Amino acid sequence: MTESPPNTPPNSNSQHETIPTIPIEFVTEEEMALIEAAYAATRSSLSSSSSSSICSPTSRFQTHSRTIHSITLLSKRGLNGSSELDIEDSDYLKNPQKRIRVAQPFLHRFRRKRALSVTDITATEWCEKQMEYSLLFGKRKISKAMKAGKARHVKLEEEVVKKVKVHIKSVEDSWALKFINFISCANQLLFEGITRELPLVGFVEGIWLVGVIDELRMPENGSDRNPILVDTKTRARDTLPAEPQSRNGRLQLMCYKYLWDTLAANSFPSGQFFDFFSLNRSYMLSKDIRERTASSGFPAKTLDDVIQYYINTCSMLPTSHDRLLLSRYELQKDQSVLGEDEFAYDPDWLKRQIQSNLEFWLGEREASYTPQEERWKCRHCQFASICSGNPFPNFPQGSSSSSDHSSSSS
Repeated sequence: MTESPPNTPPNSNSQHETIPTIPIEFVTEEEMALIEAAYAATRSSLSSSSSSSICSPTSRFQTHSRTIHSITLLSKRGLNGSSELDIEDSDYLKNPQKRIRVAQPFLHRFRRKRALSVTDITATEWCEKQMEYSLLFGKRKISKAMKAGKARHVKLEEEVVKKVKVHIKSVEDSWALKFINFISCANQLLFEGITRELPLVGFVEGIWLVGVIDELRMPENGSDRNPILVDTKTRARDTLPAEPQSRNGRLQLMCYKYLWDTLAANSFPSGQFFDFFSLNRSYMLSKDIRERTASSGFPAKTLDDVIQYYINTCSMLPTSHDRLLLSRYELQKDQSVLGEDEFAYDPDWLKRQIQSNLEFWLGEREASYTPQEERWKCRHCQFASICSGNPFPNFPQGSSSSSDHSSSSS
């Protein structure tokens, strides 16, 4: 959550008189344990010399920060309080090598009360068969490289936000924390020029879609007020990604822009939201949450109150910049920069990709195999031994992350 900013403009010369205070983000005890586990799993691979900031705007933020109190669940977690890759139901077939027919759409079966995530979209684009198997037979294994990427994103977030535990009592509390964190991140962006781990919840293409933006920053040019979306990918090897990996990253950022711009257009159907997720709009939030919101200048007592503040905040936001930056492919062992990928927004291509995804998720067609020229992905897939599309049946499977970059969406 964010305190009401002072009247002094963010670029005022008097800003140096402000004593910098690290923002506070509240997480559950379980989430704090996950953060500590991620650090423990990657301590040997993360360099102790990586304390410097990645981007110059971040350094500027650290020396001129205002007090911003943020309440949230860990950004990469599912909105129902479970892990993003967890499944609601597991249907283990007796013979997985038999042709699988979709009896009920995967969207209704596995995401009925969770919403589709941007991670779901990108994972489906990577390989529909792999997504199908992960839904039916269990979540994908988390590799060492993926754990290192997770820890790197936690460290980047902690450069601008301090995590503090908070107890939640219901799913309404959980959703409220997501919206409150969005409000504080949006204020942080508008008044400080940068924010990280911003959760998004929106209704696009007839579905509810959620995600978490790695970073939003204001352009260096003061006359341009359209924020730039940034993403950080970590690499286990000192090579730039192949085109399918870059394409997947571009899809991720375009999904974030689509969600952000939809919200900035003041398009959030609150009635549909409460109905779809079976939430009580009049639910009285926990005492801890009510106290925190009151101290931050928007005293919300119910989930409906929080939603109204969320909608009001969205109405003040500018659309994001059409220039997107897939920021800094970093080498995991020392955070050295391998390269950057800057590209333009392509709304027509994005909508074709989402519609193709939805054909799979809505059961309008069966899962497709990855294209022949991209079957090298099979060498890194844990389901290769049961997939008839695998051209390398004798190759040891699942030895590394399929795309060799950290998961940075939700």
